Amino acid sequence: MANERPLILFTNDDGIESPGLWAAVEAFHGLGELLVAAPKTQQSGTGRSMPLASEGRIHTEERVVHGEKLTVYAVEGTPAQSVQHGVIELAPRLPSLIVSGINYGDNTGNGVTISGTVGACLEGASFGIPSLAVSQQTHHDLHLTYSTDVDFRAAAFFAAKFGQWLLSNARPDDVDLLKLDVPIGATPETPWKVTRLSRRRVYWPTRPERVALSDVGRMGYHLNSDPSEAEPDSDVYVLMHEKQVSITPMSLDMSSRTDLYRLRQIITGDEAYPQTAPSKKKPLKKEPAAGD
Repeated sequence: MANERPLILFTNDDGIESPGLWAAVEAFHGLGELLVAAPKTQQSGTGRSMPLASEGRIHTEERVVHGEKLTVYAVEGTPAQSVQHGVIELAPRLPSLIVSGINYGDNTGNGVTISGTVGACLEGASFGIPSLAVSQQTHHDLHLTYSTDVDFRAAAFFAAKFGQWLLSNARPDDVDLLKLDVPIGATPETPWKVTRLSRRRVYWPTRPERVALSDVGRMGYHLNSDPSEAEPDSDVYVLMHEKQVSITPMSLDMSSRTDLYRLRQIITGDEAYPQTAPSKKKPLKKEPAAGD
């Protein structure tokens, strides 16, 4: 019905106990009807995965947000699966907005497809629902924690700001979700920029330390990137080098933006578009003229 409040679905990848999730929920109080369907346990790094091992059990809990009692749902599954359960099974109508986060740690560069925070929004966007992935830059050792040392107030402010925009405006063509990354030490007055997704990798895998290959050997990761070398208009550069808030529009269309017609000609070997540059022939040697 036209007079219904917008339904906002919240999820994350850190799990339903994460303070970041509840900072986001509290920031949206009063902006619509709130529905929380988040993973029961830590699900960082699961991307948009749908593991067959997930059995989909849902546990109900009671939470109080600004004095209002909410029934919330802890899903035995990934963030993307939580979105599916939320949209298809738990929501009384199609949500007007999906908010994923606030995540402990930024999600920037070419590793964003690893992120469960972003994966949840990709799944939400596939239903045609405007989606917002929110991440708070933290020190590396606070990733995968529920540390109360992280200040989510600025991230919550910007989440509500851009969430309200998504609720009130039609998205431009090819914008299926927004990815929001907030730097350490940000305030509501911190400048923000619209950015592109950097091609740089920020978190690099580290080799497991073990004696035999049959030993437990989980891959680790470490930060190994000079943000000043990233593209100046990218999320990595703006967040890590300029220390500003990054808002990145993303699309479900992962096709290369190359000229498809020209690519076909190159693949088929059309002479109009040779695959290799023409060879440079040496100039013919001039024969000496008679009398020279």
